[in-house]
Amino acid sequence: MAATAKQPPITPHLTVSDAAAAIEFYKAAFGAEEMFRLPAPDGRRVMHCSLQLNGGRVMLNDDFPEFCDGKRHAPDATGGSGVTIHLEVGDVDAAFARAVKAGAAIVMPVADMFWGDRYGVLRDPYGHSWSLATHQRDLSPAEIKAAAAECFGKKGG
Repeated sequence: MAATAKQPPITPHLTVSDAAAAIEFYKAAFGAEEMFRLPAPDGRRVMHCSLQLNGGRVMLNDDFPEFCDGKRHAPDATGGSGVTIHLEVGDVDAAFARAVKAGAAIVMPVADMFWGDRYGVLRDPYGHSWSLATHQRDLSPAEIKAAAAECFGKKGG
């Protein structure tokens, strides 16, 4: 089934330790626009928030261990996340600098990559990884494979 205007193709849903602060960070770092926020009954936490970000949607909420068998799920409580959220942007250097200024930590500085992108990786203050890229040139799969072999000092493939 194809996605419609009401149904995006995929929507990341992030659990964080301080959703109110995370919302402000995503606004400052990535230019997110808050679409909807539902406070939790305790008045302290956020049950749900939808953000418009880079033409797509990101949902987030505070950690609610009381609804998850008493276990926390935010990356800062679990030792990190194996997920990276990827953003294609018009100017990766400017977007990266904006996110760092807002408080993101540099994991991998922006550089030209063998697959044709200018690319870098950040970690937000809530433990989530974000890769940012600007596409620079189109390469065939064979060209990417050869460039990877050269990059990693290997012959063939």
